[in-house]
Amino acid sequence: MNIDTNDLKDGDRKLPITLSSGEHLRAIIDTVPDAMVVIDTEGRILAFSAGAEKMFGYSEAELLGENVSTLMPSPDRERHDGYISAYLETGIKRIIGIGRLTTARRRSGGTFPIDLSIGEARIGKDRVFAGFIRDLTESEKTEQRLHGLQAELAHVSRISAMGTLATSIAHELNQPLTAIVNYVETCRDMLDDHSPETIATLKDALSECASETMRAGQIVRRLRDFISRGEMERQVVSLSRIVNEASALALVNGDSTVEVEVDLERDVDLVLADRIQIQQVILNLLRNAVEAMENSRVRRIQIVSERAANGFVQVTIADSGPGLDAKVAERLFHPFVSTKASGMGLGLSICHTIVNGHGGKIWAEPSPLGGTSFHFTLIDAEQGSDDAE
Repeated sequence: MNIDTNDLKDGDRKLPITLSSGEHLRAIIDTVPDAMVVIDTEGRILAFSAGAEKMFGYSEAELLGENVSTLMPSPDRERHDGYISAYLETGIKRIIGIGRLTTARRRSGGTFPIDLSIGEARIGKDRVFAGFIRDLTESEKTEQRLHGLQAELAHVSRISAMGTLATSIAHELNQPLTAIVNYVETCRDMLDDHSPETIATLKDALSECASETMRAGQIVRRLRDFISRGEMERQVVSLSRIVNEASALALVNGDSTVEVEVDLERDVDLVLADRIQIQQVILNLLRNAVEAMENSRVRRIQIVSERAANGFVQVTIADSGPGLDAKVAERLFHPFVSTKASGMGLGLSICHTIVNGHGGKIWAEPSPLGGTSFHFTLIDAEQGSDDAE
């Protein structure tokens, strides 16, 4: 290390702990979780932390005394010294103390996104700049993965809603088809009468037939668009992974005052399920729980798994909300029954459809936390395999 802190004082009093050697300072710098790079006013690298070595692929020995622009892609590489000169001349802080999102360059030549924060300090009479760098590559990958999961879950929601809406859709199609049948029968009965009035009535009836046929066709086209992708398959999947991903989706950008406790039994982690569909179930139940606790003083959610009877795993999602109204509880999983004033009443019905399709059951009862506990079961993949053998 080229920075000596022997002369550092707190006023006229020596600091309680004196960093008397570069090794001591190195030990502290290397505890910084992100990369840390210290440079002088000429842009020369004075310190390069262990985190920086890992991030950029250089060792400190290779870079000491080198210009920090080595770590930058164009055009920042060519402009960096000018940035420092402009600041030293004008005192205008464009990055120092503010930070920005930018890109950096690894030893391999690849560029990657970073969050750069720069601080200024004086060591004796010398002015130095310390850059704190966070690699945003993993953050971007995580965000992309969340977006991908959200897209998949949205599609599963559409697919699941098809089963829930089957009765209503049949009713929609039945209306135009019934009207067409009535108009055609009327036309058939009137064919023997050739009066002008009858002919006019026949024309009107046939026009109505055409309209109702178009209406039925529109309904079919909407359904075709609704299920534009194929069904998904059940596989042996990790329940803990499903819960973790669904929790991240349900609580991302959510209220930080909600306390979530997860207690999953390790011995029953593998289940036979469609990962995306079961994520949809957990996502719906968690969002319902968060919304139910909106006005609650205590906001807690518990997610628990345990082995159930007959080769099943039981998952419980409990909240500390106000609980269910008795009238709503009776028809909780029916389509168009909602616990929310503005809800469509499809979320829990979708959950019911998915769980039943997996051979399990779903039900609700009062929660020991004071709110509602939703329970559902899935096939235990390990026990199922043993039974099959």
